[in-house]
This record gives sequence, C-alpha cells and structure tokens, in this order.
Amino acid sequence: MKINENTLLEGDKVVLVPYNDHHVPRYHEWMKSPELQLLTASEPLSLEQEYEMQRSWREDNDKCTFIILDKQRWSEPAAQEEQCMLGDVNMFLTDPTDLSLAELEIMIAEPSYRGKGLGKEVTCMMLCYGISKLGIQKFEAKIGLDNTVSIAMFKKLHFQELSVCKVFGEVTLGMTVDPSLRTKLLGDMAYVKERQYQRHSSQPTGAGVMTTT
Repeated sequence: MKINENTLLEGDKVVLVPYNDHHVPRYHEWMKSPELQLLTASEPLSLEQEYEMQRSWREDNDKCTFIILDKQRWSEPAAQEEQCMLGDVNMFLTDPTDLSLAELEIMIAEPSYRGKGLGKEVTCMMLCYGISKLGIQKFEAKIGLDNTVSIAMFKKLHFQELSVCKVFGEVTLGMTVDPSLRTKLLGDMAYVKERQYQRHSSQPTGAGVMTTT
C-alpha cells in the first residue's frame, strides 16, 4: 500500500518498516518452513514469486504490510535491517464495499522471539495505524484452531469469536472500534513514534508521535 511506503513506526520493543525488496530473501527463507506454511495457510513460492508478491503488497491499495524488526538490534549503529527481521504484520481490506473493515494477520517468524509479548505490541501498533491512518472501524483475524496462544492474545485485546470453520480449521475473531475503545487504544500506544523511513538508519529523521485523523 502506497500510504505506508515511507513510514517507520517505532515502538518499545519493535520497529515496523515497509516491506521492500531487500527484505525478500530472508522472508523467502522463512516461508520454506512447514510450520510457518501451516500457521499462515501459505504455499511455498519461488524466490521470483516472492518478489512479485512483495511488489503486490507494496502497490495494491487493499494491502498494508510492515516488516517487524527487533528494536534493540536495529538501534545498533552498524545494524542491517535484514539482520533485525523477526516477522511481518499485514492488514487487508477484504471488502471493496466496506473500506472500514480490515483483516489483521501477524507472523513472528523467528522462534526465539515468540512468547515475549512482541505480538501484542505489534498488533496494537497496527490497530492504531489502521484506526488513525486508514479509518478502520472493524477488525477481523482468522487464526488456526490449534494456535491457542494467538487466539488468547486477540481475545485479551477485545476481539470476540465470530465464527468457526472446522473445514479449514480456523476461527474468525472480530472487534468493532467504538469511541471508548479507540480512545483507550490510542492512549495506550501514545508512545509509538511515526518517522520518515530510511533504510539501514537507526536514527531516521522526522521524529514524532503517531497522530490521529
């Protein structure tokens, strides 16, 4: 999505950057994992197909994607983004007739980063970005029934069960953003800084907190 192509979001433990072509080789290595293919309901792609997918995610108006970086490693002066990558987060506008609805998808690809609360921070950052920048009012998440950790995390963030599809082995959770929830989310995440994205720079210019519309 063009809106986030020059956007960097800096949280407490993670940094979100737009998905660019230099991220593709490591992403491609991640997606060779049968575990991640199962968790994301994905089929393995060739490297060239992965580059095509990256271009689609960057250009299409219905997809908003960020790569998740380890903030501590990213803050090191000599750090390269590819070395700091730990996962990705996506927001899809799934209904052309309702642009206030988005599906959220998060992947912590590196096993050593799981169970440390990073997924919660990333999810909240993305919720706030969707609310403040895209006008999203309803979020959904489709999660494998055996992924109990993710299901529990989303339910703690006020998502409720909408449906269960046993054929695909997944549950759909949803959340409607009312004024009180919007205020709480944006207030809780007020520490997040939105900056101008610059590759390989741990101190980008244009610092400032995330603003609302």
